[in-house]
Amino acid sequence: MTSSLLSPGDPPAFRTLNEAGRFPLLLLCDHAGKAVPAALGDLGISAVELARHIGWDIGALDVAAELSALLDAPLVASAYSRLVIDCNRWPGGEGSIPQVSDGTRVPANEGLAAEDIDARAHACFWPYHNEVERLIADMTARGTRPALLVVHSFTPVMNGARRPWHLGVLWRTDARLPAPLLTELRRLEGVVTGDNEPYSARASYEYTLAAHADAHELPHCSLEIRQDLIDTRQAAIGWTRRLAPAIRAAVEAARSAQR
Repeated sequence: MTSSLLSPGDPPAFRTLNEAGRFPLLLLCDHAGKAVPAALGDLGISAVELARHIGWDIGALDVAAELSALLDAPLVASAYSRLVIDCNRWPGGEGSIPQVSDGTRVPANEGLAAEDIDARAHACFWPYHNEVERLIADMTARGTRPALLVVHSFTPVMNGARRPWHLGVLWRTDARLPAPLLTELRRLEGVVTGDNEPYSARASYEYTLAAHADAHELPHCSLEIRQDLIDTRQAAIGWTRRLAPAIRAAVEAARSAQR
């Protein structure tokens, strides 16, 4: 394996939408795609397995792209499966290139040498995160220090336990964005919103918020949406239209808040 992992027929590592968007929010989608470089074949798993939640965040890109359009906010979305390399895990660290994911063995991820891991990071991880940094710098240069919102989705059931939340707001120590976002989302009728549920952004393996938002002191959090609510494009658009006003209000509140 070399650093030139991607072939000319492989997609780019990321997509950027609405780069010139005027709203002071940068949207990210760490697990937007399920592409696999041709050099890695099928990773030793079936297309059915790759299409499950282990391969990507089902519905997350549809939500993020619709939010980008509705709010007029830039979006950076990864293209490669989290089974190739997870863009929200520290490269080489816990969960970065899983050998087993939710009971599914991934043969192509077993016994990797350091150069194999570096090749995946060079091809699929760093280009995405470098683009995030570029957008932050560009928005700042235009006079806008953005808030950062990372869009994820989660499974309705994990390890046999049903998850009661429709949404989750994941945050670290900066409450400027998550506090008003939780308030706004909890006003939605019939919607159960978790605070650092079903995951916590304070976990040591979380990369994106620590690397970008903390470093630049930007208001930030992740938004988790249950996958059975957004597993079709039509459903995702419907939910996004419910979420957009809450996100807009929270971002505006965060901009006026002091640490």
